[in-house]
Amino acid sequence: MSIWEYANPVKFMKTSSWALPWVSVATVISLAVGLIWGFFFTTEAMNFGSTVKVLFVHVPSAMMAINIWVMMLVTSLIWLIRRHHVSALAAKAAAPIGAVMTIIALVTGAVWGQPMWGTWWEWDPRLTSFLILFLFYLGYMALWGAIENPDTAADLTGVLCLVGSVFALLSRYAVKFWNQGLHQDSTILKVGEKDPLDPSYYIPLVICIVGFVLLFVTLLLLRTRTEIRLRRLKALEQRERMA
Repeated sequence: MSIWEYANPVKFMKTSSWALPWVSVATVISLAVGLIWGFFFTTEAMNFGSTVKVLFVHVPSAMMAINIWVMMLVTSLIWLIRRHHVSALAAKAAAPIGAVMTIIALVTGAVWGQPMWGTWWEWDPRLTSFLILFLFYLGYMALWGAIENPDTAADLTGVLCLVGSVFALLSRYAVKFWNQGLHQDSTILKVGEKDPLDPSYYIPLVICIVGFVLLFVTLLLLRTRTEIRLRRLKALEQRERMA
């Protein structure tokens, strides 16, 4: 069985209909476990209060904001190369989710930064590239809405996605590119190294990340199914006008 079978709208609708309930349940369980554990049952949360609790939302949302754009890049390339409509619609469906994740990351980052850094905002390399990434999300959605022909819109937004991927890359590796700024490098993958995250903090954070990934998958499936239905509806309306 080839993965390209799922580029067929009928196949995608059938498979996503089966997967949605399971993914939704897994999303609720993982988010509930991760957030409750992180908010109320970690040493850091009990000793430092609400400031540290923000990171259980900030870190997963920031990771998703970047990775959703990467997913949009991949699906846009599939559209540009192979002309599979489901991939273009999946990229379109993912954009609002990514924009919301970026807003959450920026807001929670400000909430964290004010008591820790003494400022709500700093033109830090990662913060600045994140803000630009958010503007690319807005531009991507605006371009889809401004062009009536869906294939032309998919082509142009695909090109925009390629350009915006530079800032997604900068958002992820800004700390490594510039040895300055307030933002620290990632410690998620540094278990066993010097000064890693404490396991009592690390485990619920990983569960929260898994929950955010599953939340994205759930919302993506729902929104892509909606986009497919809207495309079918427009096709039927065009046939009625021509009849």
